[in-house]
Amino acid sequence: MRKKPFSDWLVYLVVRVAVCLVQSVTIETCHTMSRLLAVLANDILKIRKRVLEENLSAVFPELTARQRSDLSRRMWEHLLLMGCEIFHAPRKIHRTNYQRYIRLERRREIVNYLLDPRPVLLVSGHFGNFELAGFVTGLLGFPTFTVARPLDNPYLDEYINRFRSANGQYILSNRGSSHQIDGVLADGQALSLLGDQHAGPKGCWVDFFGRPASCHKAIALFTLTSGAPLLLGYCRREGTPMRFEQSVAGMVDPQDAGPESANVKSLTQWYNGVLEEAVRAAPEQYWWLHRRWKGTPPTRRSRTKQAAA
Repeated sequence: MRKKPFSDWLVYLVVRVAVCLVQSVTIETCHTMSRLLAVLANDILKIRKRVLEENLSAVFPELTARQRSDLSRRMWEHLLLMGCEIFHAPRKIHRTNYQRYIRLERRREIVNYLLDPRPVLLVSGHFGNFELAGFVTGLLGFPTFTVARPLDNPYLDEYINRFRSANGQYILSNRGSSHQIDGVLADGQALSLLGDQHAGPKGCWVDFFGRPASCHKAIALFTLTSGAPLLLGYCRREGTPMRFEQSVAGMVDPQDAGPESANVKSLTQWYNGVLEEAVRAAPEQYWWLHRRWKGTPPTRRSRTKQAAA
């Protein structure tokens, strides 16, 4: 990856200064600043306002315009606070005191799957503080391999990955890492992925919040071809900063041969449905600003042409 010595380094420097400032104040002060900056982003600068309005009006048609604006403002507050929590986590959350910050649910079932000699897929979405989920899982002694897109700025990419890997969360690039992923699954390791990434017109189209969404087929294929159980997890903030519930909203084990794991389509629809239920419990903690719904599913005729090609 070619580095741009000045511009990339300058952006990196600004980010590091911002991180130092965040770490120098209390998380309560960070929360107050997040609220103020959320007003700036949502009501004054109107960042990605069109995308937010389009997504929220389609998913929550029963809400008024004012209610949707309030929801998008709270989403900005969540995103800003999420970043602050990530920067505070290495200094606050340790193996001896994690229960002060994280309430683990269904821990027996989760640990049983993580100790199973088979591989396991840990799937989440842009919901809650998903970065802390990997941090805490590694902190408790369960290393994971996470598939993620490298950042365009190599200095920031290296910096973020140092945080992610501090407790045993190893990052695999989503570009050209198929052989590494095969090795992870063959070795019976835990593979972590975000399941709500847009996959383009050739993806697996399923229903997500009543609208067609394209998903990567690889997640379902990893489970169906390797026999790895699939756990849909989340790390959801509980009211105050640095207080989370970490759990799984649903599990599928291919050995049980349930209808969810019948094929790629059914498994993809299942985990999207489970993620949707989790998001509805705290909609302000979902990334409504990203374009989850893009394009339309190909028609039967175009699918036939693609298959013939």
